Amino acid sequence: MATRHALFAVLELANQPERPMSAAEIAAKYAISPNHLAKVLRTLGRAGIVEAARGVGGGYRFAANAKRTNLLDIIRIFEPVGTLEAPDVEPAGATREEHALRVVMDEIDDTARATLASISLDTMLKLVARTANGRRPQHGD
Repeated sequence: MATRHALFAVLELANQPERPMSAAEIAAKYAISPNHLAKVLRTLGRAGIVEAARGVGGGYRFAANAKRTNLLDIIRIFEPVGTLEAPDVEPAGATREEHALRVVMDEIDDTARATLASISLDTMLKLVARTANGRRPQHGD
């Protein structure tokens, strides 16, 4: 859940990078716990993705570069992604079926990692804007 909340928050903040937003404001939009989201935002702050502004008119602001930050960058803050972070070592004496399944699972992990790394926050914001205009984007759109 933290990863999903982080993605929602980052997209919300990156969409209006000059405007500070409170955790409560973002949480209300996505019907999530403001306390949980505040923890997620603190983690994103430690990673340099967002920054906290205190005082009147304070809140959180997007601090990264939306064109250079991708979905994988955000997800990796909260969980391991694919075989690079969480390798599964086959036991000695693994069957051919176990080995074949590991090859397939590794390929799936590699594809997922490559896909997430190829989608910048800027691209996601464009996708959000297109879907908000009542048009459902097509693959490759």
